[in-house]
Amino acid sequence: MRTKAHIFREGDLVGGHVVLDLVNTVTARNGDPSDWLDSYAHVLEWAALAGHFDRDLLVQLERIDRTDPRAGTLALRRLRELRENIHDVFAATIRREPAPEKALRGLERRWKIAVANARLTITDHDTSLELDLETSQLDYLNHELALRAVDLLRTFPPARTRVCAGSRCGWLFIDRSKAGRRRWCDMATCGNAAKSKRHYARERSLRR
Repeated sequence: MRTKAHIFREGDLVGGHVVLDLVNTVTARNGDPSDWLDSYAHVLEWAALAGHFDRDLLVQLERIDRTDPRAGTLALRRLRELRENIHDVFAATIRREPAPEKALRGLERRWKIAVANARLTITDHDTSLELDLETSQLDYLNHELALRAVDLLRTFPPARTRVCAGSRCGWLFIDRSKAGRRRWCDMATCGNAAKSKRHYARERSLRR
């Protein structure tokens, strides 16, 4: 998989859940895959756009990364490993296949590390695991996303969670449309590309 610099945009967030949006930071998984997370700084840009993390905390992570770039590189490597484990587990589950053992154990290991760095809290009868920057440092996002990934595995709707049918895509998404028949991560990109391809094939067949 090659690494490619990318400017994140709202249109990149089509997964329907921040964990699936993390998985989708690799594009063209079914073609010539490109990894858009080429630095820890770009991880923070993606996290800010995703809107699921405290802005002040992201600023603090940026300062730590600038102070200790080697630690940022290691945290990025662990996040990529987590992302690939999540992808393999969810993609298999969506296809109603057994999750690959290596990926499942990898996700389990990251989740256990996240739990070990979290505190159990109860607020207004709501029980949750809370992380803090002092304990997690640059792995804060890794830990948070590992916890959320396991939570999503417990609750996601398999019948409405799909792998995009685009020829150079492979993104994962939850279909929240009323009809529940969505095939594409985004109709404006993969959907239109597929329509154009079918139209070209029909025109070519008629000419023949």
